Amino acid sequence: MTINGVNKDYPEGISLAEVLKQEGYQKERIAVERNEEIVPKAEYDKVVLTSTDHLEVVRFVGGG
Repeated sequence: MTINGVNKDYPEGISLAEVLKQEGYQKERIAVERNEEIVPKAEYDKVVLTSTDHLEVVRFVGGG
């Protein structure tokens, strides 16, 4: 699978929530797109990933 354009080697069937945790993301501060579709935060635990998935993770940064 790819995350933000970088190839990653995760096992088939891993949850999106687990991948995000292993990558160091805090789900409260990100938005995730899987194969060009936004994934609701409530679905992160339910989404099962495959090796062909393309993820884009965007972090929200506060400032002024």
